[in-house]
Amino acid sequence: MSLFCRMDIYGIKNCSTVKKALDWLKENQVDFTFHDFKKEGVSVEKLQEWSSKAGYEKLLNKQGLTWKQLDAATKAAVTGEEEALQLLHDKNSMIKRPVLEFQDQLVIGFDHLKYTKLLL
Repeated sequence: MSLFCRMDIYGIKNCSTVKKALDWLKENQVDFTFHDFKKEGVSVEKLQEWSSKAGYEKLLNKQGLTWKQLDAATKAAVTGEEEALQLLHDKNSMIKRPVLEFQDQLVIGFDHLKYTKLLL
């Protein structure tokens, strides 16, 4: 089945979860544009848009190595949206990924059941 609506997916090419999502989209013949954080970055405005839809807490990956390697003072300084989004802008590998934009929907992380429900 092929969808006629285009979508955008954001992530890091080498991330295994992003690879799973991209493979799923290709296998299901979904047309998409991939935005690589490492090559293209992500604007503060885009992060604010995502935060308004999902909350900055969902975007901030505290399970990843990048967060764990931060010093205690930097972690403690993340007290709200503004600080979190600036940190995510500066260290985009801390963004939970992938981030899928489709129409007015936003899906953070890969879950094939959510993708199926939303896209097929």
